[in-house]
Formats: sequence, C-alpha cells, structure tokens
Amino acid sequence: MKTISAEEFDRKFDNGEDILPYIDLSSKKTLEEFENELLAIKKVNVDLPSWAIASLDKEAKRMGVTRQSIIKMWLIQKLDDLNLSRKSLKQVG
Repeated sequence: MKTISAEEFDRKFDNGEDILPYIDLSSKKTLEEFENELLAIKKVNVDLPSWAIASLDKEAKRMGVTRQSIIKMWLIQKLDDLNLSRKSLKQVG
C-alpha cells in the first residue's frame, strides 16, 4: 500500500482519481458486517447518586418512557450535538 498525505488523498478523491492503491484492504468488511458492528448493542453499568436517579425517574415518568429509554435518548442527543459542533468547527477552521 502506498502512502500519501490526507490532503493529497482528498484531492485525488475529489478529482475522481484512483485512490485504491492508498487504501489498506487487509481488514476490509462487507457493508453488512460494518452495519452490524456499528449497531451492536453493548451493555454498560453507570453508578449515579440517588438524586440523579430520582431526577431521571421523574423525567421519564413525565415523558411516559422508562429510565433506560430517557438515558439512551439523552446520551444519543448529546453525542449528536457534539458531532455537529465538531463538524462546524472543522468547516470554520
């Protein structure tokens, strides 16, 4: 595999040039394998103070969802916000 800078790689890609010589295909995955890995469910345990649990339960009840659902929604929203912020910063810089 040949190596080039990221800028050169991007330029070649944008110009429609062949970029295959610069890609490491030794660990390639099918789209299905990639999607399965990306969407795989993994369990985590989080220790929180009792006031935080009570607040989560109160908000979950108000929204008519489970505690687990509200934690998932809020985490995903926060991660989405962070990704959008980072993309915006890259475009500015």
